[in-house]
Amino acid sequence: MTTETYRLPPGPKTPPLLNGIAFLVARNAIIGRIQRRYGDAFTLRLPGFGTMVVVTRPDQVKQVYTAKPDVLHAGKNPLGEILGPGSLFSMDEERHLHERRMLLPPFHGERMRSYEAIIEEEALRGMEGWADGVEFTSIESFQTITLRIILRTVFGAEGQELTELERLLPPMTTLGQRLVTLPILRPDRGRRSPGGRWKRMHAAYRRLVDKLVDDHLADPDLEERIDILALMLRARLAEGGEIDHSDVADELLTLLVAGHETTASALAWSVERLRRHPGVLRRLEEEARGGDNALRLATAEEVLRVRPVINATARLVMKPFEVDGWRLPPGSRVVAGIALIHHDGRFHPDAERFEPDRYVGKKPDTYAWIPFGGGVRRCLGAAFAQFEIDIVLRTLLRNFELQTTTAPGERESFRGVAFAPSRGGAAVVRRRALPLADDAQATESPESADLITALNS
Repeated sequence: MTTETYRLPPGPKTPPLLNGIAFLVARNAIIGRIQRRYGDAFTLRLPGFGTMVVVTRPDQVKQVYTAKPDVLHAGKNPLGEILGPGSLFSMDEERHLHERRMLLPPFHGERMRSYEAIIEEEALRGMEGWADGVEFTSIESFQTITLRIILRTVFGAEGQELTELERLLPPMTTLGQRLVTLPILRPDRGRRSPGGRWKRMHAAYRRLVDKLVDDHLADPDLEERIDILALMLRARLAEGGEIDHSDVADELLTLLVAGHETTASALAWSVERLRRHPGVLRRLEEEARGGDNALRLATAEEVLRVRPVINATARLVMKPFEVDGWRLPPGSRVVAGIALIHHDGRFHPDAERFEPDRYVGKKPDTYAWIPFGGGVRRCLGAAFAQFEIDIVLRTLLRNFELQTTTAPGERESFRGVAFAPSRGGAAVVRRRALPLADDAQATESPESADLITALNS
């Protein structure tokens, strides 16, 4: 009988509870300080998470993201526990790969392009109330915009269901973020307890989603629908299985959580960065007069580098795992330090500088630019999120002048799922008398034309 020998990188010897408190107060600063002291791989022990090995170089991250699915699991995590067993975040190995293959097609290619009109309409609708010359918190508008985009393109919601979900989901997701961060609050201890309120909200959510699913299945035009729920249902029906309403509800909630708060935060960071870089802003305005978007796409990529909304991804070690000469035991976790890699001058020259030109005509490195994670666990909606950011920024630039500022940059604030600007991406705008427009662009929908008229009246 042999005894396994494991080797963990060095790390702080402080008790897990003290590490946890420091992590909650200033996680990015604490992690950066530990890396500077212990090197590119270090061990950190946190309450509820156990032993974590953090890796902070692209070659190390590649080893993590390309590991076999039975060696590293990502499905055992607090967010997956909240979202339910039908969520991609709760799955591993074959079940995860099967579900991912089924969901991936709608988020790529021409299918995604079919959502452009909806994204623009909702962006215009969400910006309609912006007042000239008055500072406001942009993230609140972006949260409304991204929520409605998801409800229409993913849930296929309309009418009463759209209205009810739009009212229910913001407080529900806010509460869910608290339960992810503080598991002690999850048990149902009565109507007023966080766990009790979550139970009631989730039941209301299930009633609405069950009706959406039933309505979709009864729709004689199901084959012609383009929303992602319809595509999910068609794929499941094609496999000959029954539709599990609970699994569908879990997956829809997963897509909402993955693409709502995160994309809104990225848009708020875009506003925050552009207000402090007038040269980039002016060039983006010029680009918005035509049909090009190379600089706009590069700007979105640079925003996600300098201000990643997710600062790390974790895997649970199921079998002995070797990374960069260290040997990790089952039960430990290996964490890819996204923010640390993004801010490291070894991998991004002049890393602290906001410089979108570094990505114009050049794709970011697969393992040095990882705002969406990587490997088979890479965010399913990454391409959709980048497409959505592109269209929303284009709409903003064409219809408003974003006022610049010399104020210090906003600090990072953790909101339970994503990091957002501490002041919510404070913005000051002025409506353009005549929107910038691409003469060659496709004819706008009547809804977009009406909203543009309202914005500029």
